[in-house]
Amino acid sequence: MTAPQAYSSGRRRTLIPCLLGLLVGAFTMVITAIAQSTSVAELQARLPIEINGWRAANGDRTFDEQTIFSYIDGAGELYRAYNMQNCLSRRYSKKGETDITLDVFDMGTSEDAFGVFTHDTDGDRIDIGQDARYRPGWLSFWQNRFYVSIYLDEESAAAEKAVKSLGKLVASAAGESGSRPQNLNLLPPVGLDAGSIRYLHHPIVLNYHYYLFDENILLLSPQTDAILASYHRSGEQARLLLISYPKALTARNALAGFREHYLPDADSGGLAHLENDKWAAVALYDRLLTIVLEADGRLLAKNLIREAGQQASRE
Repeated sequence: MTAPQAYSSGRRRTLIPCLLGLLVGAFTMVITAIAQSTSVAELQARLPIEINGWRAANGDRTFDEQTIFSYIDGAGELYRAYNMQNCLSRRYSKKGETDITLDVFDMGTSEDAFGVFTHDTDGDRIDIGQDARYRPGWLSFWQNRFYVSIYLDEESAAAEKAVKSLGKLVASAAGESGSRPQNLNLLPPVGLDAGSIRYLHHPIVLNYHYYLFDENILLLSPQTDAILASYHRSGEQARLLLISYPKALTARNALAGFREHYLPDADSGGLAHLENDKWAAVALYDRLLTIVLEADGRLLAKNLIREAGQQASRE
């Protein structure tokens, strides 16, 4: 056998496993894509019928943005405020044990799944899905475009274990991790309380976390991205509200409305000393409206406004 023939034969032997590796990789990518749930119906088909002896009751229930009020009347508006598409509810039962209720909300986008999750972030962090929290009798997390809530009628050690096992299976069925809102990058990092972050679009949600005004003076809508967060620096505290608008004109109108109705005494730089001895500030950077609410000190309010503008200029 000549040298060129030996090279050719060895090359073929090398290429065969390489080609097989490529084929296996491609097959794995296809399987991964198939496993990615893109709707409540797809995720429903992947949910377990039984978990740790708890069996799913006959007949899952599904709700849309209109019928959700027949299921959770008191909180239906919250999910609508985050553009909810559908909700799946399944109940698991086991003789001699408390029932487990699984609610999966398709929020349409991973950003809104993250948003509705941030509405209540109390509890202990656990490694399930994205950002999971567990408090007695209730597990919540987000994954992909879904917000997941699993709760118990009554607490028990066995039921808690089953809830966490179920959560892991639901997170896996939901598919790959979703993306957080890009505007989170606009928050100044120094002193930020990450657990306080609230992402929202609707004045009802904003007023729940920080009441401003009965009317929608900030012109919030499904097209606006708002972030509310708390800061702690050198013994002082403040809350920062960032709102990104689709059009500069809408942002300017929101600024005018806010100054007129909420900060009529603000100086030319947007700073105001409040009656409770706190400080507030407002500034507009193109389509980004930045508002500091009740800062303990004037300098803290001024610095947060300035730093938010610097963050915006880097993006």
